[in-house]
Amino acid sequence: EHGERTVTSLENDGYVVRRPHETDGRQVVVSLAPKGEATLLADRKRRDAWLAQRLRELSPEERSVLRQAAPILEKLGRS
Repeated sequence: EHGERTVTSLENDGYVVRRPHETDGRQVVVSLAPKGEATLLADRKRRDAWLAQRLRELSPEERSVLRQAAPILEKLGRS
């Protein structure tokens, strides 16, 4: 299965760790390893910096429209 190969690859590269489920021997728990957490945080910081830069490039009027649209977009995201 493709998903299994992906998890195995992430595990081999040190991004995730697997451990047996505490009560269900049929299941395996996959969690982020420190390397995976650091990579995820670095990626999030890069994206946040990119978005902050793009927002600074907008006019005050454009930022106002975004503020008004944000609740609508959030509502769409929940549905």
